[in-house]
Amino acid sequence: MKRSQHQYIERETGEVRTERLYQDALLHFIYNELREHMPGVFRLLISGRTSKLLGQINYDLPIGSIACRRFMCSQSMCWEECVEEPILLSTLRAIFERKIRYWQCRPLPIDACAVVSPADARLLVGSFRDTSLLYIKDKFFEYTELLGHESFWLDTFAHGDFALLRLTPDKYHYNHVPVTGRVVDHYEIDGGYHACNPSAIVAMVTPFSKNRRVITVIDTNVPGGTGVGRVAMIEVVALMIGDVVQRYSETEYQDPQPVAPGMLLKRGAPKSLYRPGSSTTLLLFEPDHIRFSEDIIGNQTRTDVTSRFSFGFGHPLVETDIKVRSAIAWPRVSTALPGGCQWEI
Repeated sequence: MKRSQHQYIERETGEVRTERLYQDALLHFIYNELREHMPGVFRLLISGRTSKLLGQINYDLPIGSIACRRFMCSQSMCWEECVEEPILLSTLRAIFERKIRYWQCRPLPIDACAVVSPADARLLVGSFRDTSLLYIKDKFFEYTELLGHESFWLDTFAHGDFALLRLTPDKYHYNHVPVTGRVVDHYEIDGGYHACNPSAIVAMVTPFSKNRRVITVIDTNVPGGTGVGRVAMIEVVALMIGDVVQRYSETEYQDPQPVAPGMLLKRGAPKSLYRPGSSTTLLLFEPDHIRFSEDIIGNQTRTDVTSRFSFGFGHPLVETDIKVRSAIAWPRVSTALPGGCQWEI
């Protein structure tokens, strides 16, 4: 059976693009035929040990700088953005873990109160309130499972909003801090290594609350903070993603530090690195604290785009392709913080 294409909106141009789905046929086989008929083999494939082995086979074999440059061009990667010269990139891992001159090619918005994208990614936004037009949570994760059934933070974000950012294999794989604030919690939840390909997401149902993930809760209501309450940043591993390495750096990529409670994180700074492949980052917000960009919401409800995600009844749910450190939301409530933002509804 022929699988449907998957399209998204390019934010900068507003144009409809068709995603080149990496190993789509293989993942369709794994998440449909293999999962149904050989569940033991399927469980082995999504295990941490197998995922790391597949990552090493796919990404660590040397292919040479010329082949790397050709691969980047074939995937529409911009090698001119890289900190290192392309001649120094000799493996696919080096490409996927590349550093870019984000201070030049991904400038922060002038508005200091804006919440920014933590990654180069395809974005969907939603709400935990069943009365909201953006209520889509049950398609991608089960809320209490996502944070951990015994999590202290379940009540904090229960009726809030979220942003779901899907990193495709061609993307820059560093996460950046979406807000300025102080870390009040940082923990990991064990789980599997399911793929983030749309076919796998649709087949699994709520896969992001089943994968291994790292959760960082940031309080932005501090002096100099963004002032949007507490924000949970959830970094979700995927197939062939061996790890999420915490590498917070205030200046470019210098002096990387592990993230820990008590640290003050600055908006737009590098926070962590996904190992190669595709993966997902989630942001959770407290109720009535933020409003998402109108263009993102407008793109999401377009009916002239073919998407494998849907609201139901054939109505597509459309992603927006965005850049790291670009504005995705603003504060909703009126407040003022010492040295921070002041705004009105």
